[in-house]
Amino acid sequence: MVVCGDDGLAHRLATELRGVYREQVVLVVPPSRRTPPQPMAGRARAASAALFGRMVTAVNRGTGDSDDTLVPDERVMEAAEPTEAVLADAGVDRAAALALVYDDDETNIRAALTARRLNPRLRLVLRLYNRRLGQHIEELLDQAAELAAGTTAGHRDGHGGHGGHHGGHGADIATTVLSDADTTAPALVATALVGTSKVVDAEGLLLRAVERRPPRPGEVADPGLCTLALLSATSNDPAGAEGSEDSGDGPRLLPDAEAVAAATGRGAVVLEQVSYSGPPLPARRAGVMPFASLFSARLRWSLAGLVAAVVALAVALIVVTDDHPLHAIYITLLDLFAINDPAVDAPLGQQVLQLLSGLVGLLLLPVLLAAVLEALGTFRTASALRKPPRGLSGHVVLLGLGKIGTRVLTRLRELHIPVVCVEADPEARGMAVARRLRVPVVVGDVTQEGVLESAKIHRADALLALTSVDTTNLEAVLYARSVRPDLRAVLRLYDDDFAKAVYRTLRTAHPAALTRSRSVSHLAAPAFAGAMMGRQILGAIPVERRVLLFAAVVVDGHPQLEGRTVAEAFRPGAWRVLALDTAARGDTAGAEPPGSGLVWDLPDTYVLRAGDRVVLAATRRGLAELLGRRTRSPR
Repeated sequence: MVVCGDDGLAHRLATELRGVYREQVVLVVPPSRRTPPQPMAGRARAASAALFGRMVTAVNRGTGDSDDTLVPDERVMEAAEPTEAVLADAGVDRAAALALVYDDDETNIRAALTARRLNPRLRLVLRLYNRRLGQHIEELLDQAAELAAGTTAGHRDGHGGHGGHHGGHGADIATTVLSDADTTAPALVATALVGTSKVVDAEGLLLRAVERRPPRPGEVADPGLCTLALLSATSNDPAGAEGSEDSGDGPRLLPDAEAVAAATGRGAVVLEQVSYSGPPLPARRAGVMPFASLFSARLRWSLAGLVAAVVALAVALIVVTDDHPLHAIYITLLDLFAINDPAVDAPLGQQVLQLLSGLVGLLLLPVLLAAVLEALGTFRTASALRKPPRGLSGHVVLLGLGKIGTRVLTRLRELHIPVVCVEADPEARGMAVARRLRVPVVVGDVTQEGVLESAKIHRADALLALTSVDTTNLEAVLYARSVRPDLRAVLRLYDDDFAKAVYRTLRTAHPAALTRSRSVSHLAAPAFAGAMMGRQILGAIPVERRVLLFAAVVVDGHPQLEGRTVAEAFRPGAWRVLALDTAARGDTAGAEPPGSGLVWDLPDTYVLRAGDRVVLAATRRGLAELLGRRTRSPR
């Protein structure tokens, strides 16, 4: 496996491949003398290199996990750019997979085109922020691989389908385009909305993992579709180590029925199926605005008062002159606009009404002028940023509109959650998205006094600090804690060890509040590593500080699944079959379960066959075991 990158994701991905999947890795990083693009990148590089050394030493001495063969030391190469010479020196021509996780899309695309020419059978994993461009790049690289290898998409590696965003049905994916922003956004949103849901959305599949409190005595807990995990026994203890994998009191992923029944006093993460119910936001035609947004409430009341005055004058004229109603309204409007003849010879009552109509007409002129000015101002500022409304409360304050913040903002609006954004750079990439979604934005440095107050932090429900600077995120959360000690806070921190230390300290200092610290590289690395191993990762859900993966797997070639019933294929703590994709089965023998698409209520006696494609939940080590024992047909 070859990993090329310039930030912490590359180091975390290399560590994931070596530590979990037991793969040989060549890591290509920029020279150490260059300024790191992210805070603490040097620490991440040193930590990953040290971890590589410990793993290799343990394995070669026989103290690590059991392997049939010794694993050679990993190589760490330094190169400014992934040129053709650098890729050739890294062994791309004989590698199984290449991950290009540079922060620049153009660099990843250029290197992918070069690598595809060097090795047409190479499995490529690209990190691209532009999703639409990613779809075209996938198609282009897959077509190039098919032509160079003399194969077709339906027979690649003995399995049909195509990877990435198109949702290939095959087990081996030629090209996969992923975005760390898309991978981590659902987890960050779910963490901010603790008690609501954790959502995985891919290929039209929408899953929700809900944290359930421990059942009370005599209470029967709702298992949902299945129980994904039992939460840590110390999850409610401020001094406890959330997600500790070293303690038996840590979270238990994919427990069996006996473990669920025996667990007392533990919360659980339960899987629920959610169907898509339409567009996330109300459809609105471009350029069409409701009347209420054009004019202020004070102006609308002024217009309503003038209309009422005109109606009253018309009624009074009908009473005084006994005239026809339509003619009386016409005369009143003429007097209102001062274009009627003076009522010199008319009765006294009609003269008084004419004077009153003229006075109302004088009042009408400034109201009409104000209406025109407000309408012009509304249309002119329709594309401008909105300010937070005065009475806003119960919203989420989002700090930072970069790559991660923009994706999180989109997810929050899809869930119809009110958001107020804070961004220091008026030209940030997420400003256009906030403008299009009509989301209030406060432009200013969050570390300056008064900025969080402008975002109504004292009335917010949650704070998401997602800027690219760790100290800024930490400072914002500490200040918000001083304003609202019980505020839910989520930090995006670069280094995973630093995130864990910050989480423990904040939870100890504020035991009544809910604080979560998340490392983007920690959340995104499992999905990238799974894609490099030829597995289609639908999404990942964090369970405390561990990760549960959702993957689409073709049963063919997996002895742990093929020919076994659903109950026999379930391995507690490793993997569990959740659903069967009947649309991807093709022509297979035997009776099919009723329905089409994803079938969730599979009986435990259903036998998995070679043509089946299943959706399963797995731990990282469980998925690695499935991949490692997969039998491959000879080429």
